[in-house]
Amino acid sequence: MTFLQAVVEYDFLQKALMTSAMVGIICGVIGCFIILRGMALMGDAISHAVLPGVALSFMLGVNLLIGAVLSGLLTAIAIGYVSQHSRIKHDVSIGVMFTAAFALGIILITLQKSSTDLYHILFGNVLAVRPEDMWITLIIGTLVLVSVYLFYKELLVSTFDATMAAAYGLPVKLIHYFLMTLLTLVTVASLQTVGIVLVVAMLITPAATAYLLTSRLSLMIAWAAGLGLLSAFCGIYLSFTYNLASGATIVMTSTLLFVAALLLSPSQGLLWRALQARRRRLNNPERSLLKHEVSP
Repeated sequence: MTFLQAVVEYDFLQKALMTSAMVGIICGVIGCFIILRGMALMGDAISHAVLPGVALSFMLGVNLLIGAVLSGLLTAIAIGYVSQHSRIKHDVSIGVMFTAAFALGIILITLQKSSTDLYHILFGNVLAVRPEDMWITLIIGTLVLVSVYLFYKELLVSTFDATMAAAYGLPVKLIHYFLMTLLTLVTVASLQTVGIVLVVAMLITPAATAYLLTSRLSLMIAWAAGLGLLSAFCGIYLSFTYNLASGATIVMTSTLLFVAALLLSPSQGLLWRALQARRRRLNNPERSLLKHEVSP
């Protein structure tokens, strides 16, 4: 049976494709703002910080979304408070807080009688996604995309020049925590697909790939969303066909696309830049020879 035939026949594969597609898109979109703000480590922190909230929600029998969002936001607030009210720098504060939150989550998991469901939260299993998980992911994804569309100008200005944004009267700190909320929601939506351990890769890698392909934010967002979508589809295909871990195959596909862009990007590709340098040397042999002669 081919993969396309399986998609038509099996309901679980249809849910997996829809869920992973939305995750790929929203991770790419939010990831653009994360890397442009130099907050890759913050994305890693939030993705790990939701674990105690997820575990606690599982223990109490409430929706995992509630605990995950609260845990992520509390960690983001704690990181900001420690870095602003002590001699500890921001990156050190992130390292202390997110590792503490992650460790607390692991302790809570060990207290469970059965950690099977929480194991999937760590490493993802989109082929076993439930209908309610799919709908939660689609709702969160729609909310995130609408929020970015509505507040695009505010996010744009505060991302590239926070000082100018404050001079214009924009609430820079509020925008920061708004972005942290969106980041937390994206992390929650990605739990079943790639898991907590690998979600940071989907946040960073498609956006980093798009950054190599364009210098305009709007195009970068479009590229990142498309690359995230392509990674999700290819990852699900490889996972189903070769019986591999779904989260790992999605992330590896995204990484291969990044390597391709790193080598072949028309503006930033290493191979293209090497070829252009070689072409310039061939077109200007006298200048290259003179440079070689005067060099020590």
